[in-house]
Amino acid sequence: MNEILRKLSSRKLWTALAGIAAGLALAFGLDQEAVASTAGAVVSVVSVVTYIVTEGRIDAEGVKKAIEDTQAAVEDIEEVQA
Repeated sequence: MNEILRKLSSRKLWTALAGIAAGLALAFGLDQEAVASTAGAVVSVVSVVTYIVTEGRIDAEGVKKAIEDTQAAVEDIEEVQA
């Protein structure tokens, strides 16, 4: 499941999908300026969301590591005191 989520958060995937959608929209005669604006907006939003999610995961791992280190230090102190 994590692998699927990682792939869905790929900017390359969303850029490719936006490119395909833009190409199809142009092929069906939609306005070129509107298509370019929409594709740019989609890629920008996906990039920002991906960055936020990725940074959140990194921060969560940092907190988890700090908790584990603190617990290990407490256990070491308890062993020394015993």
